[in-house]
Amino acid sequence: MLIWENVRERVGVITDLEHQGDAITHQIMAQLHRTFVVPFDREDIALLAHSLDDVTDFIHSAADAMLLYKVERPTVKVKEMLDIVVQAATEMERAIFEMHDFIDRNQLLNRCVEIHRLENVGDSLHRSALAELFVDPIDIAHLIKWREIYHHIETAIDRCEDVANILEGVALRYA
Repeated sequence: MLIWENVRERVGVITDLEHQGDAITHQIMAQLHRTFVVPFDREDIALLAHSLDDVTDFIHSAADAMLLYKVERPTVKVKEMLDIVVQAATEMERAIFEMHDFIDRNQLLNRCVEIHRLENVGDSLHRSALAELFVDPIDIAHLIKWREIYHHIETAIDRCEDVANILEGVALRYA
């Protein structure tokens, strides 16, 4: 019995959001090929769309693994790591929204610095979570499932940093 409520439904929502993200990425790419004038380099737009899609893919992978492995409750480290994902996603959203009319180099770079900081925190949490798994590695199945879940979340955080790297390039070239 799962302690979480409506886990299957919540993972379903994440799956739906990931599919919506895929559709948006395809729309961006199609629009990019039809548009003559773009606000900044086509390659940057394509990289940004694909990197954002990668973030959602790994969030989905983590949620799906938790469902498949019948996780009864998240660990403290998972909660902390997912909080980092949410904070980084919020910074990415703000950065992209703020670029809509005008690219403010300093503001965009500040958002990128914050995403990099969050990624460093995520790396520390990931290492700490893995270390905890090996303190008393009696249950190998437990170790394997949590190592995979932690890896998916940490990779989502890394992909957030990839987005920040693209945004930094845009800030430096176009602002």
